[in-house]
Amino acid sequence: MPTHTPVPHSGLVRTVLTRGALARLLLGWAAVGALTLMAPLLAEPLPSPVLALLLATIVAIIVVAAGGVVQQAEALAHRLGDPYGTLVLTLSIVVIEVVLIAAVMLGPGEHTTIARDSVMAVSMIIMNLALGLCLLVGGLRHGALAPHRVGASTYLVLLVTLSALAFALPEMIGRDGGYTPVQALAIVGLTVAVYAFFLWRQMGAQAGEFREVEQPAGPAAPQGSAPEAGSAGRAGRAPLREILSAHRAELLARSALLIATVLPIVLLSHHMAGLLDDGLARLGAPVALGGVLIAMIVFTPESITAVRAALAGEMQRVVNLCHGALVSTLALTIPTVLVIGLLTGSPVVLAASPTNLVLLGVTLAVAAISASAPRITAVHGAVHLMLFGVYALMLFS
Repeated sequence: MPTHTPVPHSGLVRTVLTRGALARLLLGWAAVGALTLMAPLLAEPLPSPVLALLLATIVAIIVVAAGGVVQQAEALAHRLGDPYGTLVLTLSIVVIEVVLIAAVMLGPGEHTTIARDSVMAVSMIIMNLALGLCLLVGGLRHGALAPHRVGASTYLVLLVTLSALAFALPEMIGRDGGYTPVQALAIVGLTVAVYAFFLWRQMGAQAGEFREVEQPAGPAAPQGSAPEAGSAGRAGRAPLREILSAHRAELLARSALLIATVLPIVLLSHHMAGLLDDGLARLGAPVALGGVLIAMIVFTPESITAVRAALAGEMQRVVNLCHGALVSTLALTIPTVLVIGLLTGSPVVLAASPTNLVLLGVTLAVAAISASAPRITAVHGAVHLMLFGVYALMLFS
């Protein structure tokens, strides 16, 4: 439940820019600066112990910085309430991920499949690893969890459609695993229009469908009944415009600090890509594993927030974070790479392998069946984790 007492301007700096937040921010940017200065040295092959130590240090710094992102995201979510609070975290991370993929595409070398490989990895990480862990720990602690069925259904309808447009249709109607220019323009326009319409409805008339379900104090509701957003929660919630007006300074400060703390995470992941490729090559691991590891690190802040929400029994917030992150990834990344391909004349291969298509289809089917149930339990989470295990197995096949 968001609070509406404004923070006095005199104490705003101390409230937002705490010692811990400042330390995480400085640590992240200091690491980025150090890696940038060390770039000439990193171009040469490093001894294996040095490579392992450097990678471990970078991962540790990323995890510490991720704690700062989670702190600001939770403060925003507490102030704004859902779905606005979780949307801030989701869009900030996804936009930065899109920028990172675009930077790789515009860089040297051939990267025709970077968008497909990255988004497929993100799909498996979010919908199976992160969501599965949330359902497992949340189910073990609370017994059963219940999202708002309409909100979860809205996400899944979008996920099924956008996934098909991204990974299946290019092989069926396109050319060489990608869309033709005319097809690409149509897909970009339709995707952006539907996503914009979704955000407008999510933040407006349908906002209540993306908030926590009010659990009855008495006996459990009948199994066939659909959970509804609590009217009590809606009654005590101030309008978004009123919240923005009362807390404008704090919201802007926290949003700026969140973005400033997320950026080093992505930049460190980018610097780490070459080191990971070198390390994986020495271990004989598949190259695709590097993209998976980078995607896991980029989405660490959102995953941590989702697990905390699951432990608190906030199932709709888990859905907003996991399902919403993948919807935003598909709706922003695919149009961006298609536009870059059109402007640069570079081919963009999106068509996924039959194996990945089957695994993604099963993942979405399991998520849809779980969301339609009156309650979601730890067993549902175990199944999602099993699917991620299968995906990890496929990487080495």
